[in-house]
Amino acid sequence: MIAETGHFALVLALAVAVIQATVPLAGARRGRPAWMAVAGPASALQFLLIGLAFAALVHGYVTSDFSLVNVAGNSHTDKPMLYKVAGVWGNHEGSLLLWVTILALFGLAVTLFGRNLPPGLKARALAVQAMISIGFLLFLLLTSNPFQRLDSAPFNGNGLNPMLQDPGLAFHPPMLYLGYVGFSMAFSFAIAALLEGRVDAAWARWVRPWTLAAWVLLTGGIFLGSWWAYYTLGWGGWWYWDPVENASLMPWLAGTALLHSAVVVEKRDALKSWTILLAIVTFGFSLLGTFLVRSGVLTSVHAFATDPARGIFILLLLVAAIGGSLALYAVRAPAMKIGGLFAPISREGALLFNNVLMSTGAATVLLGTLYPLIADALGLGKISVGPPFFNSVFLPLMVPMVVMMALAPMMSWKRGDLGAVLGRMRLVGLIALLVAAATWQLQGGNAGPWWSAAGFGLAAWLGLGTLADLAERIRLFQAPVQAPFRALALPRSAWGMMLAHFGLALFIVGLTASGAWTTESVQVQKIGETVTVAGRAVTLTAVEQVEGPNYLARRGHFTVSRNGVVIAEMEPEKRAYRNPPRPITTAAIRSGITGDLYVVIGDPDPKGGEAAGYVTRLYFNPCIPWLWAGGLLLMLGGLISLADRRHRIGAPTRAARAADA
Repeated sequence: MIAETGHFALVLALAVAVIQATVPLAGARRGRPAWMAVAGPASALQFLLIGLAFAALVHGYVTSDFSLVNVAGNSHTDKPMLYKVAGVWGNHEGSLLLWVTILALFGLAVTLFGRNLPPGLKARALAVQAMISIGFLLFLLLTSNPFQRLDSAPFNGNGLNPMLQDPGLAFHPPMLYLGYVGFSMAFSFAIAALLEGRVDAAWARWVRPWTLAAWVLLTGGIFLGSWWAYYTLGWGGWWYWDPVENASLMPWLAGTALLHSAVVVEKRDALKSWTILLAIVTFGFSLLGTFLVRSGVLTSVHAFATDPARGIFILLLLVAAIGGSLALYAVRAPAMKIGGLFAPISREGALLFNNVLMSTGAATVLLGTLYPLIADALGLGKISVGPPFFNSVFLPLMVPMVVMMALAPMMSWKRGDLGAVLGRMRLVGLIALLVAAATWQLQGGNAGPWWSAAGFGLAAWLGLGTLADLAERIRLFQAPVQAPFRALALPRSAWGMMLAHFGLALFIVGLTASGAWTTESVQVQKIGETVTVAGRAVTLTAVEQVEGPNYLARRGHFTVSRNGVVIAEMEPEKRAYRNPPRPITTAAIRSGITGDLYVVIGDPDPKGGEAAGYVTRLYFNPCIPWLWAGGLLLMLGGLISLADRRHRIGAPTRAARAADA
């Protein structure tokens, strides 16, 4: 009965969404406050109904109700409770229900925290949000019903994919979806602005916190997924340009560009049409990621659906949402006022330059991701586009962007002096060149890749440039006594920007070092045998069989020593899950400031069995902790910016609104 209640709640939510999408929009068009006021209660009621449906599905998993097709296919009585709950979104139907729940949550948040929004803009934005809900609720009810019953309930379920039975994957999808769906608010505000015919500084101030919150959550989701891939999959890496990984990177790049262009709209009343377009494109990339994961065109651990009907439905939804939005943009954007003018050499110009580079990077990733699918659909044969393409095309685009990131905060609005900025950065540039030269020398010149020196020099340029910007803002060398007080008086958005930029510098260090100097050793290792990797002696001391909650594991015991001194005991595992039966590798990792020692144990030697030893893989990944630290600083910078007072007190009061365009 609880499952039927959840299903009926989804049907009612669809009806409420239809009302929310039509009545407030008509009220805004005709200037009727009572009709516009329907948007708030409707969004609250829609969230309650969808939340009730989500709670009903969680109840089915927690109680192991195998009369539900969804629960029987993705759960098992032996699963730990954490993974029973995580199984709710570890499948197509449940993840889609989580998607619409988060979508309704953002609509409710606008209702609760958007009290200072103009009634017309708020009504239009919530109506657009409801239109998105209608599409996804129809998708759920018509093709992906999570409450479908079985005629005869089995005694037990099939179990969740063992690769998803991990704490990282328990929290990665919700955080990723919060980021994906969070960009729907920027999209809804953009469409509302097109309908209203007005984009100004107040609009940008309203959009920025929603965009920033989505960006922080998406950043966290991406790094959490990379961290899971790093320690669970056992291949020693954290990013492989997998199409589904790319599906999360594209909205992140577009969302980063949107954040910076919204600053220009707020500060200088410029780049308005460009910002609206970025809001549409960013959410379009989020929908594209949904299509790739749920259409069956990709085979991946991240991909859920294989039913072509579902793929066609989500493709039609993607075309309707983005095609209709771009058509509206083509009609209404030319009527918008151009706004503030600025010189090419200015802070606006620098932000626009980086916007173009990030957009080009997103387009490059899009091309590399979709081209194999398009070629296959057109009968041009199987084409593989992998890391070599992305590394050689995407990464060079990011180099001038990083160079400009250190210069842009020091430039003046409207018209800047590039010569003066470069003069203030000459010491930073000199140190960056010395870092690059030292890196080249320490790696033995041609003994290592040339780009490692460039990467470390670039990281030094950005990191030290960020510190130089801070020193200039607080006049560290001009009035050192007052510097601490000036630092405390800086707005939180400035601190957030500098932390995020410094975090990217740390990320570049980790990216460069791990890509250039990773050491790998693969061998058959007997018990008692020692293998040396990166100056560390790794000895396999024992192998034992252990039993987990729902798996059997082969656990290796390794002793790590350096210069004769034991520095670590490491215990990687090779697990064999029972339901469903599948082997999973769990690496043992010892992290330090210089890098990670990464140990994996595999199967016994196929030629001689256990007596002959076990296949082991040992890696030393330099500076990987710097990469994770950079990701945390990116998120922390976003959170601090989100706490800025201007976001808490709301946008400035708009002047009397002109007639709709």
